[in-house]
Amino acid sequence: MPLWTLHGDGKHVAPGAVVKPGERLAWPGTIAVGAQHVVAMFGATFLVPLLTGFPVSTTLLFSGLGTLLFLLLTRNRLPSYLGSSFAFIAPITALNGGTALETPEQIGQALVGVIVAGVLLAAVGFVVQAFGTGWIEKLMPPVVAGAIVALIGFNLAPAAWDNYTQQPEIATITLAATVLFSVLFRGFLGRISIFLGVVVGYIAALLMGAVDFSAVTDAAWLGLPDFHLPAFTDPAAWGLVPMFLPVVLVLIAENVGHVRGVATMAEDPSINEQTGRALIADGAATVLAGGFGGSATTTYGENIGVMAATRIYSTAVYWVAGVIAILLAFSPKVGALLFTVPPGVIGGVTTALYGLIGVIGIKIWVDNRVDFSRPVNQYTVAVSFVLAIAGFAMDWNGLSFGGIVLGTVGALVIYHAGNAIARARKTGADDGGPIPAVGQLGGDPQD
Repeated sequence: MPLWTLHGDGKHVAPGAVVKPGERLAWPGTIAVGAQHVVAMFGATFLVPLLTGFPVSTTLLFSGLGTLLFLLLTRNRLPSYLGSSFAFIAPITALNGGTALETPEQIGQALVGVIVAGVLLAAVGFVVQAFGTGWIEKLMPPVVAGAIVALIGFNLAPAAWDNYTQQPEIATITLAATVLFSVLFRGFLGRISIFLGVVVGYIAALLMGAVDFSAVTDAAWLGLPDFHLPAFTDPAAWGLVPMFLPVVLVLIAENVGHVRGVATMAEDPSINEQTGRALIADGAATVLAGGFGGSATTTYGENIGVMAATRIYSTAVYWVAGVIAILLAFSPKVGALLFTVPPGVIGGVTTALYGLIGVIGIKIWVDNRVDFSRPVNQYTVAVSFVLAIAGFAMDWNGLSFGGIVLGTVGALVIYHAGNAIARARKTGADDGGPIPAVGQLGGDPQD
């Protein structure tokens, strides 16, 4: 593993200069930038356990550990923070009718799906390491990738409405603040508009007396996170696994896009060689988290935004960020405080967030100029969207297939089978295109 070399005098970054992954600033500056990365990831990372019912402290712990594991497996050459993946919210909450899980048994069942997804992602990473990404680009051209990303966000819309209606005034304040922050500020503050919207909504809830601090008062300042084990022996858990499989496709696109984006910004094309290792590392981190009750991980767009703003791509700052997250995880009071966020705040912010996840998919089509005059593209999106938004479901031999699974399968089958027929009949087939850099579902949908 390469050691970091000091960039210049360690205190200044010249205009237009870039701090490479193998470089670092002086340690005080490195620690400060690392802390900024923690702030950037925190808003999205803590939202996932709030929405799914997973323990917050455990999520923070495996977010930090996953980041350190990622750096190790990518040989300290790919700067990235692994936060909680929003792509897993839909299959996890489907276990409880679209709302946060309520029992340890449900969490144990969900962890089986998380682990299976992590194993599959790592397996894909080994294949990419050996054969490259060309086969992924053929499997998921822009029209398919965009449809899968978008339908995951839109499938969650009913859950946002359920929370919204519980406290509509607080939800409206939260939603309005989130939108306003996104248009009032540029740069870093604009990128954390979701987090800032939660803060404003929470303050409004405090003023309305809608926050219960009893659990915070009882929680200790220091203590172990709340661990859960996957329910491997529960047949019902394996029946739910198919709902997690489409998420693997999203994680592939996220990681490939992340690597390409960082390589471009850091002006270091050799970073692209880490694509396979990135997939393996994210898969391994997800398996590690799933083994003990943490949320599944993914590379974070907010932290890409911080790197773009600072032009500091040093992996040293991510070692610092990972360690800080681990330390925060050993305070039960922090976890209890985060769980005081009332449903109105969650409903308001997810109304924007879930919609923005859908917009990411649409942006993929726009950026790649998907031709919707072709019937195969029209039906790929049309059918998959209705399957996901309407919540189509099917049970077969003990296996559960929800709207996201059916929508994903529908998109893949219609696109590839439709194009095969169109080529045979010479009626016009889509020419596909490279896999897009989809930004990141676990973080800021504005990226």
